[in-house]
Amino acid sequence: MKPVHLIAAALIAAPAFASEDIADQYPQSELYSKPVEVIPHVFSAIGATAPPTYENSGHNNNLSFIVTDEGVVVINSGASDRLAKALHDEIKALTEQPVVLVINENGQGHAMLGNGYWRDQGVDILAHADAIAEVEENGDFIIQGMQRYNKDKAEGTRVVNANLSFDDEYTVTLGGLEIKVLHLGPAHDPGDTQVWIPAWDIMIAGDIAFHERMLPIFEHTCTSCWIETWTEKLEPMAPTYVIPGHGHPTNFPQVRRYTLDYLEDLRAKVGAHIDEGGDLAGAYYVDQERWKMLDTFEELATKNAGRVFEEMEWE
Repeated sequence: MKPVHLIAAALIAAPAFASEDIADQYPQSELYSKPVEVIPHVFSAIGATAPPTYENSGHNNNLSFIVTDEGVVVINSGASDRLAKALHDEIKALTEQPVVLVINENGQGHAMLGNGYWRDQGVDILAHADAIAEVEENGDFIIQGMQRYNKDKAEGTRVVNANLSFDDEYTVTLGGLEIKVLHLGPAHDPGDTQVWIPAWDIMIAGDIAFHERMLPIFEHTCTSCWIETWTEKLEPMAPTYVIPGHGHPTNFPQVRRYTLDYLEDLRAKVGAHIDEGGDLAGAYYVDQERWKMLDTFEELATKNAGRVFEEMEWE
């Protein structure tokens, strides 16, 4: 394996914003886009920034993989068996090395509903203990949501949980390459997982890091915890290269701007609204104009503000 010495131009230039209006970029495949080599030996099939639909086959997150001399590690199994097979076909076209491990970056459908395909191939699946618990509790609901939008493309997919788990860190060494699977702390979703390759200064960050599309804040998301995890654990690492959970590969300052800065800005706006005696109805309309260029802004901005109000009201 060759070490990476230079920052790819595509990662230091300001990336063009993805759009929900961009048509399927790889119509001959179930994948939304063909995998690209981000740095040598690390590939990612970049998903749509739109919500999951029949047209994008649920490929609205990044499906990444690392090629080593002793096998391939896949990050995210895909939203269905068909999507997992499509990714596998691309891997087999690039290397003769077998897939030896699949990592679920969290317990969401597009991270884990392809697990059944990979287990049928004899591949181990690794996930954080909290992500496994999420699938155990809500797997039926997750697959039913996929079946509604994916229709016939959902055929054959079933809920299969990871057979390997970890709590804080799980290290894999293949072909002399050390791959660290981390749970830095609470962030976007239960069991958020980051895949860190220290030798190449690249992190496949998952949903702790967003750009291009607005991050969603769920009812169970603790935004103060997310900020703490970022500032205390992720910030000191400051990887040169970042493959976020959604959107194109980029650099660390870019995801800091659209994740940490957004969370801090929204909490400041909602906090001021609460201090002024504002209620939930008014919180939906705090000023988020600074972030309106992000995809999914219209779908998420008011929801995010309401959820942050409900969180901060009791802090």
